[in-house]
Amino acid sequence: MNMLNILLMASPQGGQGGGSPMVSLLFFAGMIVVMWLFMIRPQTKKAKLQKQFGEGLREGDKIVTIAGIHGKIKKINADNTLQLEVSPGTFFTIERSAVSMEYTQAHQKTDEKK
Repeated sequence: MNMLNILLMASPQGGQGGGSPMVSLLFFAGMIVVMWLFMIRPQTKKAKLQKQFGEGLREGDKIVTIAGIHGKIKKINADNTLQLEVSPGTFFTIERSAVSMEYTQAHQKTDEKK
């Protein structure tokens, strides 16, 4: 039997049958497992990939920030910031966490096609 049939066959909690608390416990545990599989686990994997991406940045890499600013890394500072050249002679200092992994990878793919 599947879980839905079991839940539908269980008698109501306040009724004469006195439904089993085990069914409610199994349903609650199932909801937690599903939430972990579909929400929490993918989010932690993505955060781990973003952290590895940020640590793998090197001078000379072309990047895109989360604000959409395109530039080239000129210097990596000791305080976890990057010096970004957006045009010749124009530099921004940004946090390493402000670099967008998705936009940067998409930008690099379009550069490779050209």
